[in-house]
Amino acid sequence: MSLNISNVTLHQLQKNDQEELVVNFRSEPLENDASTESLVVDLHRVYNAKASKGFGVFEEDSDFQGWLKEFRNGEKSFYDFTRLSADRLNAEFSKYPFAEEGTLVFAEYQSLATDYLLLGLLPSNESLKVTEGLNISATQYLDISKMDIVARIDLSTYETDKDSNRYLSFIKGRVGRKVADFFLDFLQAEVGLDSKIQNKVLMQAVDDFCSDSKLEKTEVNAFKGQVATYCNEQINCGDEINVKDLSGELPPNEEGVNFLAYTQEQGYELEDSFPGDRTSTKKLTKFVGAGGGLNISFDSTLLGERIFYDAETDTITIKGTPPNIRAQLARAKT
Repeated sequence: MSLNISNVTLHQLQKNDQEELVVNFRSEPLENDASTESLVVDLHRVYNAKASKGFGVFEEDSDFQGWLKEFRNGEKSFYDFTRLSADRLNAEFSKYPFAEEGTLVFAEYQSLATDYLLLGLLPSNESLKVTEGLNISATQYLDISKMDIVARIDLSTYETDKDSNRYLSFIKGRVGRKVADFFLDFLQAEVGLDSKIQNKVLMQAVDDFCSDSKLEKTEVNAFKGQVATYCNEQINCGDEINVKDLSGELPPNEEGVNFLAYTQEQGYELEDSFPGDRTSTKKLTKFVGAGGGLNISFDSTLLGERIFYDAETDTITIKGTPPNIRAQLARAKT
């Protein structure tokens, strides 16, 4: 992976004797050497691979946005920009119960002609290393794969498309940690594109298109299978779902209306493109659910053939259980 590194600075959040978080500032930006490039390459790769992302835009009175503009206009150095940001991040972070020590990284770089600014808190872990004298000593390393307090600004989009609702992205983090709220407060930003909702709207549009087109069951399964295949391919290669491209993969209805035209005519508020959500896509070809000690998942093509649902009694009948389940049930019966 080839990246053009412009600026990288590290600071550190540490707890003082009173268990308060304080910032330990590095005195200057990192040298642009092989180690720095390796760090940014790993950050870029891991961030791209993170599935749970939120998107947002700056509020008009965002201090962070003001400092960013001053830096990009040459009115403020990158180092000064990171110091101001680190102070604000620490002040905001300290309000939350999940506040912890870590290494703050600010990286300005370019990938595939797109300028980015990535900022986040990297956790550290301890490990062992063998010294030249073949002794064992403790060492610390940045656990980049575990980072979940991180955001990235698409500077190219931010500076050329003021109507964009997605130039700012962030990792939503683990359930219950409110990392999304923290980053929005720190950056003084608000939620923009909601990719989860976009995926849900897309799935609803697919269902409605099949219903309005009065497709037979086999046709519905084939249609949804094509949608699932396209979406999964986009997700697997890190690309977004493009509604126009998806429509081109699908057959029109009997009136000759294609899927894109249908979504526009029926008023579905779909973006031209958005990140795919694997959980939503799975529901195109599978029935999935859990609760009350049950975890059920089966291909939608089996409904009405081997799996039957009675709404009045709320029961499911399965004909032909999987061999491993059948063996377990037989042992339990004896």
